[in-house]
Amino acid sequence: MLKASFLPCKGSALRVPSALSVKSSYLRVNARRPTHIKASRTKMELSITRPDDWHLHLRDGELLEAVVSHSSHHFGRAIIMPNLKPPITTAAAAVAYRQSILKALPENSDFTPLMTLYLTDNTSPNEIKLARESGVVFAVKLYPAGATTNSQDGVTDLFGKCLPVLEEMVRQDMPLLVHGEVTSPDVDVFDREKVFIDTVLSPLIQKLPQLKVVMEHITTKDAVNFVESCDEGFVAATVTPQHLVLNRNSLFQGGLQPHNYCLPVLKRETHRQAIVSAVTSGSKRFFLGTDSAPHERRNKECPCGCAGIYNSPVALSVYAKVFEEAGALDKLEAFTSFNGPDFYGLPRNTSKIILSRSPWKVPASYSFTWGDIVPMFAGQTLEWQPSPV
Repeated sequence: MLKASFLPCKGSALRVPSALSVKSSYLRVNARRPTHIKASRTKMELSITRPDDWHLHLRDGELLEAVVSHSSHHFGRAIIMPNLKPPITTAAAAVAYRQSILKALPENSDFTPLMTLYLTDNTSPNEIKLARESGVVFAVKLYPAGATTNSQDGVTDLFGKCLPVLEEMVRQDMPLLVHGEVTSPDVDVFDREKVFIDTVLSPLIQKLPQLKVVMEHITTKDAVNFVESCDEGFVAATVTPQHLVLNRNSLFQGGLQPHNYCLPVLKRETHRQAIVSAVTSGSKRFFLGTDSAPHERRNKECPCGCAGIYNSPVALSVYAKVFEEAGALDKLEAFTSFNGPDFYGLPRNTSKIILSRSPWKVPASYSFTWGDIVPMFAGQTLEWQPSPV
């Protein structure tokens, strides 16, 4: 029996992953494969509903122009993170940022940015009303002050300073997106997520059970257990490619690996395995959120490198690899394309993409006049390649 030290939400018990129904061996699938999987002796293809990315950093300026096409090529929509300098704290700022993104998109792109507000100690309930009325803001992001990149303006006292805002979010049916880590220097960096669940998130859900919450980029079995314990439809989680395929050893093998450094930091192998089991089980509580976070190479490969992994070019390839290895390709589409819009109350995309089991080599870097961006798995060969229909 699974045990956890957090105060569980009322609702369903922990789920046991369902039997894995799709297996791949020598590029073959068994007789129970879904109709959208085609296989031959030389190639396997999956046709799935176009995915969305429910956690994306596009930055601004030159970085925005450099990276937006990688997301717009693969994804129909994306929840855009607001941690710019200065942060996106008002509906008016979100509208302006959205226009910058639309302007940077490739010609004829139908990619839709879904904007968010950056929660601060000074956010007002009226700003939540304005955000809902704008028609372009779909969530509010909680960064505990100092938790990650550009989070210095984040919340210092959630219950003491933000409760009226959270209550208005319930009234407006506006989800709260949570970077789930405490920032106290007394807490070990590998324990920050668990302590956040115990001391902040569990009390928050108990106080405001109708508040929709997404625990973003979960990294521990503690987070999996917590999400599974809560009422379905009110608490969910996004999962990144890196936290499905890398553990904390990946930071140190062959020397320090700055391009594997992200926040929340990678955890033990036991946590990685728990997350894989959760997302490949078919649970509706988990959905795709890349947390793709581009930085210039010089800002990663330096004495105090930035946190963030740029994975937009490879994300769908990595997710497909994880589901294939788990024998769960029949559950990939729900994770990438259904669970997210269903949680947000948005329609599912109607267009399709093809995932082909066709090896391709990830570029060593993407070069621009102002510098380079190194992607996840730079220079390595991946087995699955996405393409629009």
